[in-house]
Amino acid sequence: MSRKIHLGSGHTPPLNRRRFIGASSAALLLLVSRPGQAAQTSVLAVRVWPAKDYTRITLESRDPVVFTHQSVRNPERLVVDLEGVELNDILQSLPAKITGQDPYIQLIRAGRNRPGVVRLVIELKAEVTPQVFTLRPVGEYGHRLVLDLYPVEPVDPLLALLEKISPEEAAVGGAPPPKRIEEKPRKTAEAPPKSEPAASRQESVAGHEAQTPASPDNADSMNRLITIAIDPGHGGEDPGAVGAAGSFEKHVTLSVGRRLKAKIDAQPNMRAMLTRDADYFVPLQQRVSKARRVQADLFVSIHADAFISPSARGSSVFVLSEKGASSTAARWLAQKENAADLIGGVNLGVKDSHLARTLLDLSQTAAINDSLKVGKAVLGELGGINRLHKGEVEQASFAVLKAPDIPSILVETAFISNPEEEARLNDEAYQDRMADAIVRGLRRYFARNPPMAKSKLARLD
Repeated sequence: MSRKIHLGSGHTPPLNRRRFIGASSAALLLLVSRPGQAAQTSVLAVRVWPAKDYTRITLESRDPVVFTHQSVRNPERLVVDLEGVELNDILQSLPAKITGQDPYIQLIRAGRNRPGVVRLVIELKAEVTPQVFTLRPVGEYGHRLVLDLYPVEPVDPLLALLEKISPEEAAVGGAPPPKRIEEKPRKTAEAPPKSEPAASRQESVAGHEAQTPASPDNADSMNRLITIAIDPGHGGEDPGAVGAAGSFEKHVTLSVGRRLKAKIDAQPNMRAMLTRDADYFVPLQQRVSKARRVQADLFVSIHADAFISPSARGSSVFVLSEKGASSTAARWLAQKENAADLIGGVNLGVKDSHLARTLLDLSQTAAINDSLKVGKAVLGELGGINRLHKGEVEQASFAVLKAPDIPSILVETAFISNPEEEARLNDEAYQDRMADAIVRGLRRYFARNPPMAKSKLARLD
């Protein structure tokens, strides 16, 4: 069937007429070769973040990706169709990023399914609950398509913690025979940088307070393990602050967090759990939820600060504020840390009404008061290994500190944006001293403020 094309009144020059016909033919050829979409989207990067909690696959592209997905049984597979996506070398490299250690993915196949459609077939090791969603450009990232593969039975941090308790400990409520928490003699710090005057005052006050005897109501608390939730900030898609030499905050916080956990676990009356034990992203609300799931006595979030000026330096401790930040810098830092979910990528289609109520709970006065006490004890110890940015505990509205029933502190180990402190943050000996200082502060706090007794179930979890 022929179609007559009217080119005008007959006065159009022949050259222009030929150009018009040529352009129309090219457009028609483009529509035939790429049905439904005139141009293809390029995948700029692919990343895989395997972890016990879940495995995340991220496809970063120049433009938004149109996709469909479905789960297939026997064997277990997740099939994802990407419309109008170019099968370039980057996308073809995705299968090579899957290792045998991935807890959920066996392998990935990528290829053209039909004209204009690239199909990803993810062969699974077990049945999963997939969450597939898109993220708009933010920070250094372009458009992202995220595939989160969660186990059908979510990993329970409580069970993981119980597996590490011996039968003898469980017999006495998760603790060895009764033994009072005593403050260890403070070791002489090795020539720390000169502290600011306020820091010295803080250290002096925190270092010589008398112990408060345990009340009769708290006598049972001496017979159980104290549970500390350690939260290494950032992770996975969210690198956190980046130092001038290219150090990622997420790597520093995980390293310090692991050292801190080992030192706490070595105490006869303490145990610790990590909100993340590898390089993967954990939403802020889930970090709080994990701490509440194990009925933690304390929540310690580890970070490495950054500021617009490379001259900023020193360690800090922050707690939650209900009335506003204690300083402009504290407010700026809280806003930056609270944006972690935007960078890391949260599936907004999943709601947790119980957790939402928890995070909006305003009855946090008691927890904040306890947080200030433990923050003061930890800050005094940090002054022995590094200059303090400020000599008092600061307050701001950090989302990750909003557990209403758990005292919570955020430790800024040092400024990763300061070249000198960035080098120290990457030094294993410094990381070890940092973990030691935090443990000393925690022991000092619990020696004066024994945790309340819990039920038999609570003692075992």
